[in-house]
Amino acid sequence: MKALLLEGKNQWEEMKVEEVDRPSPGKGEVLVEIHAAGLNPVDYKTGTNGNAAWSYPHILGLDGAGVVVELGEGVDHPKVGDRVLYHGDWTKKGSFAEFSTVKAHSVSIIPDSVSFEEAAALPTAGYTAYQAIHRKLPLDHIQTILIHGGAGGVGGFGVQLAKLQGKTVISTASEHNHEYVKSLGADYVVDYKKENVVEKVRELTDGRGVDAVVDAVSRQSATESLDMLAYMGHIAYIAGAPDLSGVSPFSIVPSVHEIALQAGHHAGDRHAEKDFAAIGDDLLDLVASGKIDPMLGETVSLEEIPAALKRLSERHVKGKIVALIK
Repeated sequence: MKALLLEGKNQWEEMKVEEVDRPSPGKGEVLVEIHAAGLNPVDYKTGTNGNAAWSYPHILGLDGAGVVVELGEGVDHPKVGDRVLYHGDWTKKGSFAEFSTVKAHSVSIIPDSVSFEEAAALPTAGYTAYQAIHRKLPLDHIQTILIHGGAGGVGGFGVQLAKLQGKTVISTASEHNHEYVKSLGADYVVDYKKENVVEKVRELTDGRGVDAVVDAVSRQSATESLDMLAYMGHIAYIAGAPDLSGVSPFSIVPSVHEIALQAGHHAGDRHAEKDFAAIGDDLLDLVASGKIDPMLGETVSLEEIPAALKRLSERHVKGKIVALIK
């Protein structure tokens, strides 16, 4: 099969398409013929640092959508011929290839009305946002929510999911992306380059602050977000925990939530792995019903993935980039 090969640490910009052996599914796994693969910042980040579990050449790619072509031992669902979507384990060879294996109980069935490329835009960013909104935050006690980076993957899905729950959504984005982020459902968008975000959020909430923050930007951003939380507020972070040393006891008493999809693959918890399938099922149904936009911004070929990852690393991509493999 054809695969995009990473030959060593920090060589992701030099990856080339080569012929390698097609994998075989192990016990409890399925072999998927990949039609589309989603690109994410985690791809170039792990490509830079490597992983102790890898042998080189390695194949990057966590998000795959395609057709089941072979079942491993003990698998009765999904079936051969099913269109499936999955979020992969980064210790395994990934989806930047014509075929890949995945645990059968972690896949979702793609509705006929959803394309492979739309599906492939969902897992890493969409599942992360979904975990933050639906698995971590107590939605019954939240009305206002700040979601950083609304033009990006996690932020864009977060804006949509929060708005579907009827929340007042504030987001951050560069000025040229404001109308786009509002089209996703944000009630207010703050230009983090030109405005004081803390002051603006306080103004928009009559000085109270927001009930929750979803931060996929950085540890610094998460720490600064503490100044925007209301009493008993929540912060869900993806790219670094906030520094709580500046929060005085008996003040805002914040609740802090870590989001880490990969931990679900490595916890040895089948329930956590099956929850990926449940999340995928829900997101795919929302796409099929037109309730959320998969935010497919660009499609590229397998050979064009390194250049697309380079653009992602510069942090100015709007929406999602998906590679068309077949």
